[in-house]
Amino acid sequence: MTAGPLIGISTYAEPGVRWGVWQLDAVLLPAGYPRLVRRAGGLAALLPPDAPEVAAAAVARLDGLVIAGGPDVEPVHYGAEPGPRTGPPARARDAWELALIRAALDRGVPLLGICRGMQLLNVALGGTLVQHIDGHAETPGVFGRHPVKPVPGTLYDAAVPEQISVPTYHHQAVDRLGAGLIPSAYAEDGTVEAIELPGPPGWTLGVQWHPEMDDDPRLLQSLIKAT
Repeated sequence: MTAGPLIGISTYAEPGVRWGVWQLDAVLLPAGYPRLVRRAGGLAALLPPDAPEVAAAAVARLDGLVIAGGPDVEPVHYGAEPGPRTGPPARARDAWELALIRAALDRGVPLLGICRGMQLLNVALGGTLVQHIDGHAETPGVFGRHPVKPVPGTLYDAAVPEQISVPTYHHQAVDRLGAGLIPSAYAEDGTVEAIELPGPPGWTLGVQWHPEMDDDPRLLQSLIKAT
């Protein structure tokens, strides 16, 4: 059995994680991400936060890149002050993942941003975020579901051409789109649920929901097909 393309996935860095008799700082990731990569035919490589200066070298060894979900993007990256509902910053992760995104765009490495990853893609290209919306994270720690509808003719539409119900958990969203980005799916309330960069440098897509919490591999299969 072949391993398939090597797909890097960014991770959390969390202090004081406990397992067994240990309580130590840890880098971690929900298991749904590597499972989805493997189900789609790829081999997952976890990318813990590191110095932004080595992001290009890391991306050069990958066939594809996934920027995972996580905490709010610090508003300083899009020229705003934190709102009252914005969470605490994850500065090392912001810097690392923004550098990964820019390196992937520079090299034309296929890139999928998931939730926070979609927001960071928008910010990396000069876009802004709405710091709080209602209705997309109803119960703390519990994924909800809602339908998303593809925009005809987009990368996302090519991967998933019908309206589907998706697992969702976010309270921020895209506001002004970054340079070159277009919307490729919407929620029923008009929230932009997917964005993409058409044409060169390569396959670049962000989704606001969490495909790793579902059993539909088509998004990851589309990324892997582009490697």
